[in-house]
Amino acid sequence: MLQRFIHYIQENQLFNQNDTILVGVSGGIDSVVLLDLLEKGGFSMAIAHCNFRLRNTESDADEELVTDLARKYDAPLFKTAFDTAEYARENKISVEMAARDLRYQWFETIRSTHHFDWIAVAHHRDDQLETFFLNLARGTGLTGLTGMHPVNGKIVRPLLFASRAEIEHYRRKNFLDFREDKSNQDLDYQRNKIRHTLLPVMETLNPSFREGLIRTMGYLDDVSKIFNDAVGQAWERVAVRKGSDYLISISELKLLNPLPTYLFEFLKSYGFNSDVVIDILSALDGISGKQFISQTHRVVHNRDSLILAPLLSENRKLFYLEEEMKELLNPVHLKIDVSSRQSSFKIPDAREVACIDRDKVQFPLLVRKWQQGDYFRPLGMEGFKKISDFFIDQKFSLPKKEKVWIVANGEQVVWIVGHRLDDRYKITPQTKTILRIEQGR
Repeated sequence: MLQRFIHYIQENQLFNQNDTILVGVSGGIDSVVLLDLLEKGGFSMAIAHCNFRLRNTESDADEELVTDLARKYDAPLFKTAFDTAEYARENKISVEMAARDLRYQWFETIRSTHHFDWIAVAHHRDDQLETFFLNLARGTGLTGLTGMHPVNGKIVRPLLFASRAEIEHYRRKNFLDFREDKSNQDLDYQRNKIRHTLLPVMETLNPSFREGLIRTMGYLDDVSKIFNDAVGQAWERVAVRKGSDYLISISELKLLNPLPTYLFEFLKSYGFNSDVVIDILSALDGISGKQFISQTHRVVHNRDSLILAPLLSENRKLFYLEEEMKELLNPVHLKIDVSSRQSSFKIPDAREVACIDRDKVQFPLLVRKWQQGDYFRPLGMEGFKKISDFFIDQKFSLPKKEKVWIVANGEQVVWIVGHRLDDRYKITPQTKTILRIEQGR
């Protein structure tokens, strides 16, 4: 088994002899076998153990065994304890999920703090089968049916090649001590139901069921790669990046079949579930302006496109432009210059530059977000216009409106930054001093 172990590591390029490995060791049979194989393979390792305080004295006994193992293998030992039940209640998740979250968060903290190259965990082939059925029961997509991968970020799984029976045989052959977790027999845990009930039933239908399902998961993994490649190519056709936003062409989107699947794959990593995707699809032929929100992003229906944009926190702060300032970096980049008017002066033909009669403003000027009710006199016009109406005339999308900043002289709008100057502040033949504000990039 040691030779197969080393071959699996090399074949999947998990790590090499120069890497340092933090090994998650619970004291159970799987992690004990993993630890022994790593030691016999000559790899540099340290041990990390979590006491989840779920089994009273049994958890403490697990910790004692792991401490003994650290002495046996002369390996550095990192230990911690969690109030897992309380964490689960506070976060409204299962105890299983709480233990998983706490474990991996702590592992990564130790890895990054002490500069380990990898975190090794003891998942094996039978765990793959259980994960398949767990994800199937939850209604996962294709990727969820491919199981765990040998490498996931800094997590490596060197035992995925081995079955539970092979691990047990290795333990007996090498006389390894381990702790049996009695909760592994508790059918209240979903994974245990699959392990002790479902899988034995499937083997009555086909004695080679486990091997067959592992092969099927391999096929699904290949299909998933082909599928993801097709989704990526479709995304390139339908979406254009504009700063932090994406503009998704509705006409191009409608050419995709099956459209619901494509759109879900496009949006799932931005926090949108399948129900919201169906709502977005039903709004494609509706009026503009409807928006759909996830925890991190939103999709806005804007005429002939969907705008995918990150959520922006509402910014009500005021920023100030002082006369002696040469530059403002935040919240919008502005370059400021005050100079006497020269006879050769020409007003630049660029929306990014505002040339203002200095004597018509009083410093400090305000820089703020536009607000409902704001109005101004657009350059070249005699009457006033609400800024919201100006945006409609210019066909601004909702995300674009929310990124607009205003330079104001008290209550009066001087410049819609990057878009239009107020006519009241323009350069005239009587202007003596010019305030030049340029939007930086």
